[in-house]
Amino acid sequence: MATAKAYAAASATSALAPFQIERRAVGPHDVQIEIAYCGICHSDLHQVRDEWGGSKYPMVPGHEIVGKITAVGAHVKAFKVGDLAGVGCMVDSCRTCPSCQRKLEQFCEKGVAWSYNSTEMDRVTPTYGGYSSSIVVDEAFTLKVSPKLDLAAAAPLLCAGITTYSPLRHWNTKKGDKVGVVGLGGLGHMAVKIAAAMGAEVTMLSTSKSKEADARKLGAHHFGLTSEDATFKRLAGQFDLIIDTISAPHDYNKYLGLLRIEGAMVLLGVPPEPTPVAAHALIGGRKILTGSLIGGIQETQEMLDFCAEHGIVSEIELIPVQQVNEAYERMLKNDVRYRFVLDMKTL
Repeated sequence: MATAKAYAAASATSALAPFQIERRAVGPHDVQIEIAYCGICHSDLHQVRDEWGGSKYPMVPGHEIVGKITAVGAHVKAFKVGDLAGVGCMVDSCRTCPSCQRKLEQFCEKGVAWSYNSTEMDRVTPTYGGYSSSIVVDEAFTLKVSPKLDLAAAAPLLCAGITTYSPLRHWNTKKGDKVGVVGLGGLGHMAVKIAAAMGAEVTMLSTSKSKEADARKLGAHHFGLTSEDATFKRLAGQFDLIIDTISAPHDYNKYLGLLRIEGAMVLLGVPPEPTPVAAHALIGGRKILTGSLIGGIQETQEMLDFCAEHGIVSEIELIPVQQVNEAYERMLKNDVRYRFVLDMKTL
């Protein structure tokens, strides 16, 4: 066991504050990572404040983790001391169920071990996330990060990157496809970058005209102002795929009308209340309304390699860990473009 510095929430109503945690000793198949940077995901805020229910305290958030390997177990083959590495939303799974066998560990039928607010697969040992100085992870759930990438800006790829890459990849996005991205935030700006790199013709769909310049800078070819009904008439039947990143309530039916015949709309955001969907919005064109949750380990590595090849990282604001509570409040006001990343050296 080794002691690590961290920032933790003691309860749903307390601010994040300095804390100490115990990390396990490095086992035969483990790697130890000295954490350099950790991204802040909106889900961190939800779980710290127990907005989804089931939160466990003390909680050390963080699942967009990058750093340098400082120790490896005797049987580790894929990593060595000094390598750059990352840890995303998962730290283990059963590895034997049909989902795990299909490299879809995020859907492990026995329940995945999340990077924090969870337990190891023993269902007893709590997991603590990346708002900390170090982490010990099985090499099977450790990811290689290319030195071509800016390390701080690569951290959000471990969640925002894979969350948007996975549906684009699953729906075989290719050159000439027309892709709409709903919402230009932490997820949306990654969807624009990745879809454009795949060769798609990308349209940003936003309620805010002020987002147009940024969207085009990030790679969007077109912009649709969704606060105007005329936009939905103009773009009706245009898109092969729509990536919906919005967690605020909105009308799915209007966006389904923008799909071509047999087009798909993928939900990544989680609105607080169920959204009614009219049958005719799907029937009239054999359209698909579906969802997606991060990606498996193999696909996450594929995403990191793709981003290294195309020079894709997140747009970030790098902050000291002591500003994490301020960052949470700013996130609630959408006052970040487009992802906060904690500099863990300030810990």
